[in-house]
Amino acid sequence: MTSERPVTDAIAALAPPGHDVLAGWHARALELEPSATEGSSYGMPALRYRGRPLIAVAVTAAGYSVYPFSPAVIDDSAHLLGGLKRSKGAVAFTDAHPLPREAFDALVLARRAEIDASLDG
Repeated sequence: MTSERPVTDAIAALAPPGHDVLAGWHARALELEPSATEGSSYGMPALRYRGRPLIAVAVTAAGYSVYPFSPAVIDDSAHLLGGLKRSKGAVAFTDAHPLPREAFDALVLARRAEIDASLDG
């Protein structure tokens, strides 16, 4: 049976510091978009907005990655990411080189705007 709380369950299964990092970003994303719901996208637990993937944060072998499900959103937020490694689909960060809050906020808000534009436009 699939959980109706895949993000919450994934966070609960983690030990610190991963638990604390993901729980913090999850809470922040919900502050920015309270109507976001838990689901999955590309096989990973993710918050969804209006039926579309909004944001996911995951523990990786090298630290963490945030996935806004949009290369354009990553490109538009590049000036806030400093020297963090990024790819077409993700931004990588570590405990030693954390993701700036303003960068996370920009990723979530830009992705929300992108979803709204695609559904309302």
